[in-house]
Amino acid sequence: MGNRRITAQDVARHAGVSQSAVSRAFTPGTSVSPRMAAKVRRAAEELGYRPNATARTLITGRSRIVGLVVYYLDNPFYPDVVERLSIALQAEGYHVLLFTASPTLGDVEPVLQRILDYQVDAIVMVSISLGSTLARRCAALDIPVLLFNRDQPGADMLAVTTDNVAGGRLAARALLRGRPRRIAHLAGFEGASTQIDREAGFRAALSEAGHTLHSRAVGNYRYDVARDAARTLLARSDRPDALFCGDDQMAFAALDVARHEFGLRVPRDLAVVGYDDVPQSAWPSFDLTSVRQPVETMVGRSINLLMDAIAEHAVIPEPVRIEPTLVLRSTTRHGA
Repeated sequence: MGNRRITAQDVARHAGVSQSAVSRAFTPGTSVSPRMAAKVRRAAEELGYRPNATARTLITGRSRIVGLVVYYLDNPFYPDVVERLSIALQAEGYHVLLFTASPTLGDVEPVLQRILDYQVDAIVMVSISLGSTLARRCAALDIPVLLFNRDQPGADMLAVTTDNVAGGRLAARALLRGRPRRIAHLAGFEGASTQIDREAGFRAALSEAGHTLHSRAVGNYRYDVARDAARTLLARSDRPDALFCGDDQMAFAALDVARHEFGLRVPRDLAVVGYDDVPQSAWPSFDLTSVRQPVETMVGRSINLLMDAIAEHAVIPEPVRIEPTLVLRSTTRHGA
């Protein structure tokens, strides 16, 4: 056909089917038999046809694009989540646009505007909150928003997290097994629901066991910030002998400082618990006791909620909280 652009009509004639059959074969979620789809795709391949995604968006009113916003990717928890979410969304026939943003609301707004310019069908915010004004704007545009690993009570948005209060309790119990005298907490980003809930559960479990928090510093969920915070805690004359870190990334920083700068023996001099149970936690150099977030389950629930919301099913935006589990390794003492 020379240099002329191949159209859906060309494919229909070549395959001996209707043009609507060609359209259904290239539109995810539509009704078309496997035999018909294979016939259409074979004809399209022979002619070198590629469907026009922009035109399909104009016809269906759906872009088949989901905007995925993540804080930053140097924490090993996030690449794993992003990969799993992307694969799951692609399996549902959606393209993924990845954006990065600061956790502060002031930096989310320009990112959100760029996302909306793509006429996305939905937005997933990974460990980032969304202000009420921006949430109302998305609602007015009929764009579902799902918070992953964050919760905003009263925000009328979909949210999937672990039960972070329960996770904080698990961390406390892991440290209390070693009969510590001075228990400290290395906190994450102070405004995050994950931090607030994990610390609340941690403190509650300590109180129930007759303990109080000895000391506290903020690591902001960043390795470099957590390293400085750990130095401050461990330089005290009455340094802690047990430490709960709000995520594994901060726990790695604390372990590096404790072992290589202070010469402490883990867990004899300092027991450490993290949160997330990223793959690196099981590496022999860390062998970190951690509260595991069941990422696969969290992703599965998120995708189900999102697909229902996009399809305009009746979705009640009640937060989904999935139970975490404790993984014991060599950074804690396992006494009675």
